[in-house]
Amino acid sequence: MSDKCCGSGKPEQLSNKDCCSSQVENVASKELNESSCCSRENVAKEVAEQNTDSSCCSNQSEGRKENDACCSSQEAAELDTCCSNIEEGKVTGVTNRSNNEKPSVSLKGEKFEYRIHGMDCPSCALTIEKGLNKINDVQEAKVNYNTAKLQVTGNNALALDYVESEVQKLGFKAEPINQNRNLKTYHVEGMDCGSCASSIENHFKALPSVQSVNVNFSTGKMKIEHENSVDEIVSEVSKIGYKASLLTNNSGQSAEATKTKEGYGLITFSGLLIVLGFLGPYNGVSPLISTFLYAIAIVLSGYKPVKSAYFAIKSRSLDMNVLMSAAAIGAALIGEWFEGATVVWLFALGNVLQNKSIERTRKSISNLMDLAPSVAWVKINAELVKKSVEEVAVGDIVVIKPGDRLPLDGEIISGETSVNQAPITGESIPVDKVDGDTVYAGTINESGSIEVRVTKLVEDTTISKIIHLVEEAQEQRAPTQAFIDKFASIYTPIVFVLALVVIVLPPLFGFGTWGEWIYKGLALLVVACPCALVISTPVAIVSAIGNAARNGVLIKGGTFLEKAGAINAIAFDKTGTLTEGKPQVSDIDALTLSEVELISLAYTLENYSTHPIAKTIVEYAKDQGVQAKDGELFKSIVGKGVQATIDGEVYYAGNLKLFEEMDFDLEAIQSKVDDMQRQGKTVVIIGTAREIMGIISVADKIRTTTVKSLKGLKQVGVKQVVMLTGDNEGTAQMISKEANVNRYFAELLPEDKVDAIKQLQKEGHKVAMVGDGINDAPALATSDLGIAMGGAGTDTAMETADIVLMADNLEKLPHTVKLSRKALSIIKQNIWFSLIVKFVALILIFPGWLTLWMAVLSDTGAALIVILNALRLLRVKG
Repeated sequence: MSDKCCGSGKPEQLSNKDCCSSQVENVASKELNESSCCSRENVAKEVAEQNTDSSCCSNQSEGRKENDACCSSQEAAELDTCCSNIEEGKVTGVTNRSNNEKPSVSLKGEKFEYRIHGMDCPSCALTIEKGLNKINDVQEAKVNYNTAKLQVTGNNALALDYVESEVQKLGFKAEPINQNRNLKTYHVEGMDCGSCASSIENHFKALPSVQSVNVNFSTGKMKIEHENSVDEIVSEVSKIGYKASLLTNNSGQSAEATKTKEGYGLITFSGLLIVLGFLGPYNGVSPLISTFLYAIAIVLSGYKPVKSAYFAIKSRSLDMNVLMSAAAIGAALIGEWFEGATVVWLFALGNVLQNKSIERTRKSISNLMDLAPSVAWVKINAELVKKSVEEVAVGDIVVIKPGDRLPLDGEIISGETSVNQAPITGESIPVDKVDGDTVYAGTINESGSIEVRVTKLVEDTTISKIIHLVEEAQEQRAPTQAFIDKFASIYTPIVFVLALVVIVLPPLFGFGTWGEWIYKGLALLVVACPCALVISTPVAIVSAIGNAARNGVLIKGGTFLEKAGAINAIAFDKTGTLTEGKPQVSDIDALTLSEVELISLAYTLENYSTHPIAKTIVEYAKDQGVQAKDGELFKSIVGKGVQATIDGEVYYAGNLKLFEEMDFDLEAIQSKVDDMQRQGKTVVIIGTAREIMGIISVADKIRTTTVKSLKGLKQVGVKQVVMLTGDNEGTAQMISKEANVNRYFAELLPEDKVDAIKQLQKEGHKVAMVGDGINDAPALATSDLGIAMGGAGTDTAMETADIVLMADNLEKLPHTVKLSRKALSIIKQNIWFSLIVKFVALILIFPGWLTLWMAVLSDTGAALIVILNALRLLRVKG
């Protein structure tokens, strides 16, 4: 565990013991890494606010209430810090009640088991236990921090959702383990704005056979826990005017073929009836026949929206189906049959076109799901057996022929090839792979036949995680979307009431006829529908996130997409980000002993360090066949070097600052060190408290993609490109010139990087920080946007950063910024266009210039234009 685990910026004041209790130290390393102890949020609070002592759980995300039950004073005495990693947006209460009201759940003596996500110290487990034990009739809630499992003893399955919601309110996530919850996911067709999703939810919440339901308009999915059959659920959805089909195999693919053209046929036929009715009087046909044709057209095109409106009203929802149905029926009642027929026909046509367009955005993710093959050729003894990927276990050997896609993540054990990793990382050039290299499901084997040992099950592969993260991101609401939804929820009822006033008051006071004002009121009802406005933001966000995912970039949600679009300064960690991160030993200068002896000492000192420079020296010693000495009492000196006791004497390996603090006369080596540093080399000095024994210099190469990427960032409007490094001034200056950054900060300790980010923010910049997601945690947390690279190789980076570059280079960063700015621009265009269309329509109603069919056209037409404008984001090229 590194000293900067909790990122306080003062490692000497916050040791491992402070961050995690002794229980943590007993956990196997594979179950507890650095990221489980620290998170972006706690680092942000501890570093940015320097407030680690005031409260146990004071580090929750901004805008959320502190958890009253987090730690008692007694617990606080045992655990100095809580290190909570409550993620932004995860705390969403499902019930509102006063603080003194205790929730009650009917339970019976059954045991339920959950996996808890988000705990980072034992006090978090205690918080969950206390929170759940407050529920009436919960006999026992027990959380094991080491295994991250929760056991709840209680009554019946009604407790399942309640337990999850209570855990969620505490800031964690509970995932049922091996429980049959009858939770299924359906694909729903026909929704064209968020109010449709609300109507479906409200309808199902009233059914006793449904325990929980969540409908997401952006992804077109309905997650529902029900006891009745799938056919009954599909039937209920069809009652409301939509079409549902069960999704299977977690692939997101519909169990039924959903491509149908029945809607087009019906619309074409009803449109033909309207045309015939309109032309009838000009050809001597009785007006009664024309009215009859209009009536048939209203029934054919209006059946579904009227039925949907009925259930919406029943569920106390005021959606577009209600408004359109009222307008069409009202037009018919006042004798405007042509207007009524035209209203429902334009509405139906608009819905079909909108749905078709929206499906294009959803396919940006479903196409990702199709990348990995569903079967694999497994080698059993000397035979190849074809198996479903779900049947393949970790450790099985699969054979992949040239041209085939890899079915699962794994490690090559035989063969050499080139692999096209574009589906995962967005890299355009195939990557050479040999024995021991990692390969990913969904990538393409370009040349040789290879044998791969499977390392991850189908649900744990990198592509599966990408799909899961992207779908989660698409379901999150961006700040702009949240504002628009709130605006629409106020706007629609106000205009609805205004329409009723327009219908009733003017004729009552003798201002015109009832028919005239009813017509204007109906037009106002249509204008009250905020469809184009509500849809303006989510479609753009879904399109942008889908585009980014196809190009090897994971954007964790609309919030981060918007932030990326506003970024005007980007800070980069040098080692492993701008440079290869694989330095090489370049010079060895032995002063008082032999070169082999110097390397042996350096090997011994650096062997227990995780610093890239230390690893380079260790690897060099191994390659040279040099043996390490027997050392003990190893200690890391943060930002300066390491020390160890060898043969009873303390030896040091570190930078110039370390030996300066030991009051050494460095005049004899100063010129050598200066020369090496001017060449961009990092100097490691070896010695004791009495003498300096030698110097080893290490050099790191700048990445081939760095210069091009940084140039691309400047072209897309990033004003400040900054390098942060712990290296000396000379090395930093040389690398900065080569990389062509605007400025650099050298000789930085972890807390100094935080100060550099704060300085940029004080200068008025919106700052993104690019690092590996672990070592740069304090700076990543302090920045406005955290970007991690190399996500395909590290699960931690995928989980902790706001944006993840799947490739281990910066090649896709300019595309990400460009895409985000384009998305912001399109969102603004859509919002202004929607508002202007509504405003113009409202103005035209009162002079009587806006007809009903024009009102519908302004609504559905505007919505379609907004969608098509957002779809342009799918075509933005990386």
